[in-house]
Amino acid sequence: MGIVLNQSFKNTLILILGFAIGALNTLYLYIHFLNNDAYYGLIIFLLSTAAILLPLTVFGMQHAVVKYFSSYKDKQQKDNLLSWSLILPMLIIIPLGLVSMYLYDFISDWISEENKLIKKYTYLIFLCAIFMGYFEVFYAWTKVQMNSVIGNFIREVFARVCASILLVAVFLNWISPEQFIYGIVIAYFLRMLIMMLYAFSLYLPEFTFQKPENFKEILNYSLYIILAGSAGALLLEIDKFMIPQMEQITEVAYYAVGIYIASVVAIPSRAMQQITHPITAEYLNTKNYKGVEELYKQSSINLLVIGGLLFLLINLNVIDMYEIINKPQYSVGVSIVFLISISELYKLILGINGAILTNSKYYRMFFYFSIGMAACVIFLNKVLINALGIDGAALATLITIFIFSTIKIWYINSKMDMHPFTPKTMQVIGLIAVLFFPFHFFDFTFHPIVNIILKSLMITGIYFALIVRLNISDDINGLVSKYFKK
Repeated sequence: MGIVLNQSFKNTLILILGFAIGALNTLYLYIHFLNNDAYYGLIIFLLSTAAILLPLTVFGMQHAVVKYFSSYKDKQQKDNLLSWSLILPMLIIIPLGLVSMYLYDFISDWISEENKLIKKYTYLIFLCAIFMGYFEVFYAWTKVQMNSVIGNFIREVFARVCASILLVAVFLNWISPEQFIYGIVIAYFLRMLIMMLYAFSLYLPEFTFQKPENFKEILNYSLYIILAGSAGALLLEIDKFMIPQMEQITEVAYYAVGIYIASVVAIPSRAMQQITHPITAEYLNTKNYKGVEELYKQSSINLLVIGGLLFLLINLNVIDMYEIINKPQYSVGVSIVFLISISELYKLILGINGAILTNSKYYRMFFYFSIGMAACVIFLNKVLINALGIDGAALATLITIFIFSTIKIWYINSKMDMHPFTPKTMQVIGLIAVLFFPFHFFDFTFHPIVNIILKSLMITGIYFALIVRLNISDDINGLVSKYFKK
């Protein structure tokens, strides 16, 4: 786990920085500087819809690069793969773009039926999807070189810094809210361009139209990944797409703030998967199943420990966080934070489950699971948003993730005789519950920022003292021993 811990630690710091900048944007600048909840909801809608289209625009090649690059022994085959990771998406983007131009009025009228503000900016969705997609392809190039840190920095920090600058420009009346929307799209283009240049600096292939020797297999894999990735994107983003179809677009802004706060729980997973994904692929390509199982269990317990602390810090300070925002209409997100953070915590228990599925011979099941999850969340969103409003969208996500994550754990265990659980798993869950309930009913009466700092220090101190005392994670205890010795 040496390289995993090293790069995961660096990626975690980058993600924390990115989340901090994002928190500034989400919890203050968007709300107070843009000063228009409709435009805030609009930018969330545009980016979320682009994320839904992303898997289709790049033909799943970002995953194909990670899966197959380490299986090739000669440079020529690797260069062929990387060349076609750029060519194949264009074979989708060009005809899709032409069809979209022909049907533009129909598409824009459909998605803007309840909120006319969307219509003018519909075409930006497609552009953002292309920029996001090619960014992921070039990022995959760097991950297979076992170098995920710089790419992660570009991914998590660059666009958020650009958003901060643009929001300040809106506040100073240098640009209008309409120009801000275009500025965000330009930022995603620049992010893609920077990622491309960095990928080329690490490994510049000899570009060729010659196909890899297992091209048919790659096409078959990519087709499944497109469908599975699209379904996965639906799970993550469909709520922010469906809410404007049933509610006012301002509700998306309130929902997005709650989602953003809860997504902090996912930081450890997003940091670790950047390096565990290519390592898992390499282990499976070399049939090192013992290494896969060890990585499965270690990643699960380590993610649960760190994610558990973030779960506590977020939910036990959420009231004070909304006090800082000082916009009463946004406080409807308290229950959203709780529901989504539970779903994120459960996903952490899966460890590298997704990487095992997508890089093993069972990758087709990832497609079926993803389709099932997408169908389930769409159905539940339709029912629960109508019944409960934006709380229903969060509940739909939680129910879907709980059902299908459990099925994934069972499936991997039945096929490969491995699961993510250790005797320590229930200890961590018990510890989270034991700390949550007393602190939930305990509050300081100072300024919200002071309250958050004091409560967070108390929770963190008690939590990590018990984690180390109970020897929950050998990796975490090793890090603690290392730095205490220093």
